[in-house]
Amino acid sequence: MFDKILIANRGEIACRVIKTARKMGIATVAIYSDADANALHARMADEAIHIGPPPANQSYIVIDKVMAAIRESGAQAVHPGYGFLSENPKFAEALDAAGVAFIGPPKTAIEAMGDKITSKKIAAEAGVSTVPGYMGLIADADEAVKISREVGYPVMIKASAGGGGKGMRIAWTDAEAREGFQSSKNEAASSFGDDRIFIEKFVTQPRHIEIQVLADRHGNCVYLGERECSIQRRNQKVIEEAPSPFLDAATRKAMGEQAVALAQAVGYASAGTVEFIVDGDRNFYFLEMNTRLQVEHPVTELITGIDLVEQMIRVAAGERLPFAQDDIRLHGWAIESRLYAEDPYRGFLPSIGRLSRYRPPAEVAEPTRAVRNDTGVFEGGEISMFYDPMIAKLCTWAPDRAGAIAEMRSALDAFEVEGIGHNLPFLSAVMDHPRFVSGQITTAFIAEEYPDGFEGVEPAGRTLHLLAAVAAFMKMRKEERAAQISGAMEHHKRTVGGDWVVFLGGARIPVTIDETGEGTQVVFEDGTHLRLTSDWVPGRTLFRGRIGDEEIIVKTELIGVGARLRYRGADFRAVVRTPRHAELAARMPEKVPPDTSKLLLCPMPGLVVRIDVEVGQEVQEGQTLCTVEAMKMENILRAERKGVVAKIHAGAGDSMGVDDVIMEFE
Repeated sequence: MFDKILIANRGEIACRVIKTARKMGIATVAIYSDADANALHARMADEAIHIGPPPANQSYIVIDKVMAAIRESGAQAVHPGYGFLSENPKFAEALDAAGVAFIGPPKTAIEAMGDKITSKKIAAEAGVSTVPGYMGLIADADEAVKISREVGYPVMIKASAGGGGKGMRIAWTDAEAREGFQSSKNEAASSFGDDRIFIEKFVTQPRHIEIQVLADRHGNCVYLGERECSIQRRNQKVIEEAPSPFLDAATRKAMGEQAVALAQAVGYASAGTVEFIVDGDRNFYFLEMNTRLQVEHPVTELITGIDLVEQMIRVAAGERLPFAQDDIRLHGWAIESRLYAEDPYRGFLPSIGRLSRYRPPAEVAEPTRAVRNDTGVFEGGEISMFYDPMIAKLCTWAPDRAGAIAEMRSALDAFEVEGIGHNLPFLSAVMDHPRFVSGQITTAFIAEEYPDGFEGVEPAGRTLHLLAAVAAFMKMRKEERAAQISGAMEHHKRTVGGDWVVFLGGARIPVTIDETGEGTQVVFEDGTHLRLTSDWVPGRTLFRGRIGDEEIIVKTELIGVGARLRYRGADFRAVVRTPRHAELAARMPEKVPPDTSKLLLCPMPGLVVRIDVEVGQEVQEGQTLCTVEAMKMENILRAERKGVVAKIHAGAGDSMGVDDVIMEFE
């Protein structure tokens, strides 16, 4: 077994590998760029070596710099994580030449399966069902349009060396094929140093289901069940679960056996994933094989009890798999929610900045439930514009799917993140969405259920009553605290009681609140009674309490005379007033927001790649105005309506902040 390994990656996956290596008694070496000098992975490792400037193409994916770090540290093996150099055969070759073990598959398997064009040809030859498409190299946008017409729209334009949703576009028309080809090519060159593109048929209403395989160097290979990865945004996975709520035992077995056959056909060893598209009739088609550890591997670990990172290390050290296919059993259900530094209220655009508050829920591992949080950040740390925006992977496990969802709801409720935009509200909303709860999901779920973007959840019915009761309780505790400070409590047993009006967003909810020996009772106009118990006091950012037998966790922030409440995707200000104050407040004028209709504002921090218009030019609705790159993704900004460009404030190469003015219109 190895004495020391180097992790050629950063963030949460580097931290994840360090944890297993530590458990195995193996020393670890981290590498870091200027932007990651204080990163968690650099702090956790036994050693940390600086390798260059923030951009990945000047640090993390420069093979010579990584090899220099390996020589300096004396590491005997390297775990590449995912992304970066994990599927780069030249890196595997360099390690082999240096006599350093690669904790991954053989170079030949990386070359065969890492290239999506080659892998599809091999899969077809091995009898694996594949999606129709054009597997040859595409020279330019004109050829891309010609091929797209032949395959038949809609088509998927993909980078041959791609992954993580980068270098990928769906095209429904010639114009989209032309534009998508160029954007995919640019992203592929920037992220992977390989701008080759291929095109395949886009299967409508598909499910994205993948099979985890694990093989050793002695000819043994098993599959560890499947993962459902259909909740995606911009072709990037957001929520995964294992097993899939859609597969039956026969389909699972068929997919697993095909995945193993493909792995064995290329002499695979280590952990890998074979991805399939599955239609409504459970017909499945090979998409690609990822010759590395997947982001979503924790859900497989939770339902199998197998540490995939440990097995990768043992396989790289020459050991045999300690189990056969008949030994693999799937236990319970696991769900993973990817927490991204992306603002769901601004079209999920990237957000950067300092994590002024980062408090994940407590991790637990019990016979009937588990909560796991794989992360690479800490409170006070910076989210950089140079890398992937994922902050953490929150996972829950329970004996069945309903239990895993319930655990995830509670874990998301208790997860506190402040200082940046993030997708926690969206993840919470999905957990409560009837379609997700039923398991009737496809890769089009987000586009179909949130066609105009995510604008938050409007609570109604009992949920509205629950939150009104919480707001009234908080108001009561705040007034009691003030009375204690002033000494008024000596003369008044309570300072809040009787009739009140709770304002939640646009809702006006009259209540009567009263404290009893069994808790706080809140009575609504329709006669509904709720009894609330909690030890919350002003200053706490999480309200934890019980309404009857139901636990409720609400993120809170006192603001002036009211409070900000966030719960299950809802985010609003709550104000509790006396009936008279409510009457007077209704007469106050509303503040009118400034008019920005004639401005193009930068929706996220990023770099202007190009400006596609000039001053005095008339533009049409939907016309491309400029392209901004953020976190390795190109974002095309378009005109919302017809107009004339009056002034341009930015040019190619300029760094922009959120809401910086890019151009003005007449």
